[in-house]
Amino acid sequence: MIAIPLVLDGYLAADPEPGDREGTASWRLVCSAGTDHLVEEAVIPCTTTEPEIAHAMLAERQPGDLLRVIGHLTLPDTADAPMRLHADALEVLWEAPLLETDPDDADTATVTAADADGLRDRDDAIAALAEALTGFGQAAPGPGQTIRIHLSPTGTLGTGLEHCHSFDITPDMAHRLADYVDAMNCYLDSERPDDAALDPQTIADLTELFEDIDLIDLTNTVLNATRPEHRPAITRAMDDMFGDVPAPEDTDP
Repeated sequence: MIAIPLVLDGYLAADPEPGDREGTASWRLVCSAGTDHLVEEAVIPCTTTEPEIAHAMLAERQPGDLLRVIGHLTLPDTADAPMRLHADALEVLWEAPLLETDPDDADTATVTAADADGLRDRDDAIAALAEALTGFGQAAPGPGQTIRIHLSPTGTLGTGLEHCHSFDITPDMAHRLADYVDAMNCYLDSERPDDAALDPQTIADLTELFEDIDLIDLTNTVLNATRPEHRPAITRAMDDMFGDVPAPEDTDP
């Protein structure tokens, strides 16, 4: 069989199983690759003959863990031969939270209508965010360092791997995404949530601060530090912020 060096990121699909020999293990890795229109997923069988990796997989890992498997992908010589990724090294990128359950309540556990609606809302939100991030990550393809974003629901992911996604974006795109998030967190005073009201002391301190501002001195200071061709735009911006302020020709040179 042909062995190709490969590094693969994916979610652990189910509990790993011990191999035929001591110090070996096998598991399945769910990997996804985004396109313009959909997210393609593949389940890759993985094995290892490294005792340390086998022990970690059998004793420490659980479905939903995000893993990076470093090894060699063996391509079959015949159509009926298996394709497997033989792991030489393993990194844990993200651990799925443990789900604590009471065994006595396992048979009587039910999902309420509210819980079902909440799960649907969560899954719809993940799908919408995944679609947006997929297009965002592909907006500026090219070589260079990238940043990987992992998106998944919380809780044990053994039955929710279809909602797990990974995206690679450039540092420039990451900065733009951060700017968009900052912009979302800014709102006009009329849109301020009721529970975001400032305490009286803070309001008093801010009121005193702004009452002490001399708008003429402030305008002169700003305009004197501004190139002449930019002064009209600065004046309009200060008018929007503080109300009418002196025009450039009314200030000291």
